[in-house]
Amino acid sequence: MGLANWLTVLRILLIPVFVALLVYRRPGVALMTFTVAALTDLLDGYVARRRGIQSRLGAFLDPTADKLLLVASFATLTWLRVLPAWIMIVVVSRDAILVIGSFLIQLVGGRIHPRPTWAGKAATFFQILTVLSGLLTRYFSWRIDLSPVLWLAAFFTIVSGLQYIVHGMRYLNATDAAEREARDESILLR
Repeated sequence: MGLANWLTVLRILLIPVFVALLVYRRPGVALMTFTVAALTDLLDGYVARRRGIQSRLGAFLDPTADKLLLVASFATLTWLRVLPAWIMIVVVSRDAILVIGSFLIQLVGGRIHPRPTWAGKAATFFQILTVLSGLLTRYFSWRIDLSPVLWLAAFFTIVSGLQYIVHGMRYLNATDAAEREARDESILLR
């Protein structure tokens, strides 16, 4: 397991630390922990590209770590009344749809290798910005209007969810067409 994957594992391990720090009212340390976790997201991708090392484990772990970090952050900040519930519902719903879609593709015998889309990267960026802005506004008395950040996060989350649904549908249609073609060939060869 290379450095990029270790950075991703570190991000996963920081999630319960971040949540516990928020719940036990340690916002300064929680902010630093979240920032470190977010930076590992940038660093693991940089290290993997720089070294030309891309593994199947990393392709699975990195988006999983992102989803776990952001879902835990939105759920905790909503529970603490830092963020409105609707943004958590948007974020969690998109991720739930992606997980269910991936499961369905696996169920029909497909193997997916999801590639991040531009909207997915923008959604992750604005979701991280939403968490940081919420923390700064609530616990550090920064005067930030959260509305633009919330709406941008919601917009890109929805757009990326739709992109992934379209990609999944294309994949399922291509798999279906390949199966029909193979079936037709076997009938002709009899």
